[in-house]
Amino acid sequence: MSLKSIMRELKELKDGIGNMSKRGDQSKLWRSRTRSHVAPDEAPLESQLSEQSPWANLPPELLLDIIQRVEESETAWPARAVVVFCAAVCRSWREITKEIVKTPEQCGRLTFPISLKQPGPRESPIQCYIRRDRTSSTYLLFYGLVPSEGESDKLLLAARKVRRATCTDFVISLVADDFSRASNAYVGKLRSNFLGTKFTVYDSQPPCGSMIQSTARLSRRFHSKQVSPRLPACNYSIGTVTYELNVLRTRGPRRMHCILHSIPVSAIQEGGTAPTPSALPQSLDEQLSPLHSSKGKEPIVDTISPSIRATPVFSPGSREPLALKNKAPRWHEQLQCWCLNFKGRVTVASVKNFQLVAAVEPSHNVSPEEQEKVILQFGKIGKDIFTMDYRYPLSAFQAFAISLSCFDTKPACE
Repeated sequence: MSLKSIMRELKELKDGIGNMSKRGDQSKLWRSRTRSHVAPDEAPLESQLSEQSPWANLPPELLLDIIQRVEESETAWPARAVVVFCAAVCRSWREITKEIVKTPEQCGRLTFPISLKQPGPRESPIQCYIRRDRTSSTYLLFYGLVPSEGESDKLLLAARKVRRATCTDFVISLVADDFSRASNAYVGKLRSNFLGTKFTVYDSQPPCGSMIQSTARLSRRFHSKQVSPRLPACNYSIGTVTYELNVLRTRGPRRMHCILHSIPVSAIQEGGTAPTPSALPQSLDEQLSPLHSSKGKEPIVDTISPSIRATPVFSPGSREPLALKNKAPRWHEQLQCWCLNFKGRVTVASVKNFQLVAAVEPSHNVSPEEQEKVILQFGKIGKDIFTMDYRYPLSAFQAFAISLSCFDTKPACE
């Protein structure tokens, strides 16, 4: 049996399980309406149906070989969705698939939703683009160099801009049609201050391998009746983005500084590693849907409690957070403008264009080559189209949140 035929049968199996589950739900609803006094029969769960299939009983050696071949052959989206289908067959397939699929830092590819919160590759950046919709105030992050003609590019993340009396929120989701913070698709948000000069990045899950400390007042996120016990109930502050004031417009382009509390500065030192989460909150990780897929600091925790104060929890071995800064542009005499080398990825002059590099001190022992490496690059290529390229130690979620800060009004910074 060829590899293509195996994949075709896997897809048919997955579709069949979904149809059987839907029919079971419909029959259950009909019986409850007509004979509500009789307890209806329980429809078989998808996991039970999958475990009873012949695919669940394949020898481990054969299963390992099949999934390895699929993972090596399907390297780009949308064909890479087949790898996700393998993880959705049954529990044994899922465990082996998760063992075979490497992190973006190791392979440079995005597969599962958790890949969006794992650091990017160290060498070549992951190239994406952002499409802005002014009418709906939404921003869509796609996986690809530039927009394709068939609009078949993979949606990674989506954000909606929400203006409030004293701030602006960018709610970030895995899907483009659900921005509720009580939803399974909610992954975090970006919040600005009144002037739009300082932004705080919130994550829906705590940083990997550490506990957040907080003494700040907690704020309500949603009503108690809306809270599901399977949903994360907190927003964890993982970083800040600050723009320098430039009221007189005498210092050239915007100047921004980023502090990432969830990434230690040791991550960019020789032999250093960045925190890499292995799973999203349970309610998201179980879906296995394709990608739509600090020292001296006190990060804020935003939970459902309206008035109580958080108990300070200190992480062992707390380290200095990673800081990023603008790469200094040069003045072009002939063009009479500030210029940066975007290597062809940015084609339109804009005040939003920027490149971020590490802001380190000599005591950090970071090599000059690492200091010059562009960690995040963002720029305009057309009307409402922007490119975003990121690499280690940033994740797609962190890079997207930082880039969203450019879309807020900053009259005092430019």
